Amino acid sequence: MRIIVTGSIAYDYLMSFPGSFTEHLLPDHLQRVSLSFLVDSMDKRRGGCAPNIAYTLALLGERPVLMATAGQDFDDYRRWLDEAGIDTSLVKQVDDKFTASFFCSTDKTGNQIASFYTGAMANAGELSFRDAGGCDLAIVAPNDPAAMVGYARECRELGIPYIYDPSQQVARMGGDELKAGVSGARIVICNDYEYEILREKTGLDAAAMLQHAEAVVVTKGEKGSSIILRDRTVDTPAVPPVEAVDPTGVGDAFRGGLMKGLAAGASWETCGRLGSVAATYALEHLGGSTHRYSWPEFTARYQSQFGALAL
Repeated sequence: MRIIVTGSIAYDYLMSFPGSFTEHLLPDHLQRVSLSFLVDSMDKRRGGCAPNIAYTLALLGERPVLMATAGQDFDDYRRWLDEAGIDTSLVKQVDDKFTASFFCSTDKTGNQIASFYTGAMANAGELSFRDAGGCDLAIVAPNDPAAMVGYARECRELGIPYIYDPSQQVARMGGDELKAGVSGARIVICNDYEYEILREKTGLDAAAMLQHAEAVVVTKGEKGSSIILRDRTVDTPAVPPVEAVDPTGVGDAFRGGLMKGLAAGASWETCGRLGSVAATYALEHLGGSTHRYSWPEFTARYQSQFGALAL
């Protein structure tokens, strides 16, 4: 099965400040803030929704095709993706921009100050499914909003089954844009908070979404996930982690596991469980693509939680 994964490609720059940001905010001078924080550590990670999803699919034996835009600093990242078994032939490198980047400082109490640089992600609309070759399954994951609208429209026009994953962009996109993405999607997926925003903006509840989609998938963190179908709901518990290290990329890993099940023609129960196991591997490591496992290791963990895996 040829799977095309669209979405953002980014670098994450994560820094830690040993004090508290709020101690340096002066209530009488908030109209003019000029602060600089000396941080103790900085970690640069490969990030972005699309590579994270594709990475899990590759770990599970697929060879997904990444369709996204990156900047002049993408060469090392591309080599790493190629070595991981991900097809990057549809990634467009924009030479006069940097790859999208997330800069985040976190203080000792968990407060964060962050900035996101769009960079080459703003060029995502220059890519098209019409130029991508055959596609058996696609996911429209968070990206430049206009590009997401275009990708969903092209999938509908070309008859490509697609998963609509607005996630973080539900706050940015309008109700009509979101409704258009839902219309024609095979599956709609987001977390429980994003689902409420999606429902409010579109005026569509799960029953209304299911007039178009085959399933609505809602992830709920440590409470697991729900796959809402027209005739029933499949609830899947989260797999307990050995140690919860970092939630970055956990939702993306879930999507990769779910898509592996879809590619294999598995039941909805199995699809949800594959997503749950994949998500926990990501939770146990720093970053969305620093973990590794073999298929036998993954299968053994699946069986320890859910019983025999039949694909």
